[in-house]
Amino acid sequence: MNWLATTASVTPFIGLFGTVLGIIRAFQDLGQQGSTSLRTVAPGISEALIATAVGLAAAIPAAIFYNHFGYAIRELGARMDDFALEFLNLTERSFGD
Repeated sequence: MNWLATTASVTPFIGLFGTVLGIIRAFQDLGQQGSTSLRTVAPGISEALIATAVGLAAAIPAAIFYNHFGYAIRELGARMDDFALEFLNLTERSFGD
């Protein structure tokens, strides 16, 4: 669960970092080439978009599975608590006399 929570919360920032690096590269290429054509900035922008997509592709499933397993664990804990209370009541009635 810790791994899923960490993945869900950190990977969007890693994707954002990749996005920033891609945009920086695009501007550096733009400055070096002295041209304002799309051909100059396209590689950096495409790397930025890929980094964003990879970050989201990791974060979204991690968040979904974290919520799914968290619900299952809470449900199991509640069922175990109910069983423990029923068992204690049963033993109390049996040995209380």
